[in-house]
Amino acid sequence: MQIGPYKLANNLVLAPMAGVTDRPFRVLCRNMGAGLAVSEMVSANSALYGNAKTQRRLDHKGEAAPISVQIVGADPVSMAEAAKLNADRGAQIIDINMGCPAKKVCRVAAGSALLKDESLVGRILENVVAAVDVPVTLKIRTGWDPQNRNGVNIGRIAEQSGIQSLAVHGRTRACGYSGEAEYETIKRIKQTVNIPVIANGDIDSPEKAEHVLTSTGVDAVMIGRAAQGRPWIFREIGHYLATGERLPEPAPDWIRSTLTDHLQQLYDFYGEYLGVRVARKHIAWYSKSRRDGAQFRALINKLETKQEQLDEIHRFFDQLSAKGDLAA
Repeated sequence: MQIGPYKLANNLVLAPMAGVTDRPFRVLCRNMGAGLAVSEMVSANSALYGNAKTQRRLDHKGEAAPISVQIVGADPVSMAEAAKLNADRGAQIIDINMGCPAKKVCRVAAGSALLKDESLVGRILENVVAAVDVPVTLKIRTGWDPQNRNGVNIGRIAEQSGIQSLAVHGRTRACGYSGEAEYETIKRIKQTVNIPVIANGDIDSPEKAEHVLTSTGVDAVMIGRAAQGRPWIFREIGHYLATGERLPEPAPDWIRSTLTDHLQQLYDFYGEYLGVRVARKHIAWYSKSRRDGAQFRALINKLETKQEQLDEIHRFFDQLSAKGDLAA
């Protein structure tokens, strides 16, 4: 798959997720086989660009090309300015968020709320494309509610505006993350436009990835929640698509090593105080469905230092290795 001048190593993409796809997680997923990792969304509100949170989101040190940064907003001018600022700070692809269903985003008519106003969508896309010399991509939902799945129209507007790839989550804005993703609308979008289309939503296994690719004809699949606590899912899917065979489940010691390496990157990136707190959710995801995982998570959430976290993780995975069973 190619986006502008960038030929991706494969057709597996890490979805942008607020509070999750920070630089340490993006680097990890790329190392685990993702061909592209999209950043968590950066607001187009220039007033926020001086705060520490936004500054961290503008930090791409050590990331492999192409670096894709997602921006969110509802004003064509400020979105164009945000695109230029991020391109100047190292973004090699600008991704526009029109897929987030979060209330705090939709309340200001950004994210998936924009899908109601196709004219505004066009103006935002055209302004952003004109503002930068790097490829611009777009992430949307299939529409703003099940009675108004206008994803095909948005796809046409995107292509006409110069968007170079389109990621589509198989739910409407109104659906949030409830119910099951539907891929028929994504298939129709792919049949309508000539730019690469990426399918997103409920792709949580190698078999599901193959099914979505085959049934929709899309160019790539985007993995979001299924990569939380299981970043090696990209390697699993890539292997399955290439061979038709599943990789064996990773051993507890390998998972522990992956987790502790991930945590060290978090501590280095955020500093110990904040890093320990950011780490808690990742530790919870890694331990999900593991034997005695609930008690482990309850303890982890009370620990205040990185050494305490690491010591408890080693104890927990030693027990898993001794029992020879990861299942709850």
